[in-house]
Amino acid sequence: MATPVKVYGPTLSPAVCRVLACLIEKDVNFQLIPINMSKGEHKKPEFLKIQPFGQVPAFQDESISLFESRAICRYICEKYPDKGYKGLYGTNPLAKASIDQWVEAEGQSYNAPSGALLFQLALAPRMNIPQDQGIIKQNEEKLGKVLDVYEKRLGESRFLAGDEFSLADLSHLPNTQYLVAATDRAELITSKQNVGRWWSEISNRQSWKKVVEMQKN
Repeated sequence: MATPVKVYGPTLSPAVCRVLACLIEKDVNFQLIPINMSKGEHKKPEFLKIQPFGQVPAFQDESISLFESRAICRYICEKYPDKGYKGLYGTNPLAKASIDQWVEAEGQSYNAPSGALLFQLALAPRMNIPQDQGIIKQNEEKLGKVLDVYEKRLGESRFLAGDEFSLADLSHLPNTQYLVAATDRAELITSKQNVGRWWSEISNRQSWKKVVEMQKN
């Protein structure tokens, strides 16, 4: 049996969850190594050797070390094209390019406003940090504009990159899960006909259900 790849980080991290969902989709054996960020374990010298920015996730495949969750997911799909769900990163150059453009949309347009909302609505109250209503309003508007684009796209195709589930959709799972389940702004997603239909479908994939279950342990 091949040596399991190693994923370092807490299951509550959206970026860690992105990698875990990809590994499960591709049926790749992995070992999750928890990192206690509240104790500063992500800033220790031994961790910085594999993640120079002191963030999570960090990823090791024997002698190879990687960071940045989206790059890790692409690596997993390219290294194991015939394992698990074969269409996760497309099977031809055009399919890969289509997937890449929506993964980039997630990283550049969706992640920032959804992440800001998660912090203000879910994390700030737990940390006794006053919520900034201006930031909330600004990022609701930003995310709304992105979701308007998604609504149109998802009226034309079942998933973001076409008619098959792919990394383009998987990449959106973590932040959207928190937005729907941990804040009072779920309607940003569920009130849109096509986006709501898409979210219902991708969030019910067995791989994602397993990740959500891992978060509870």
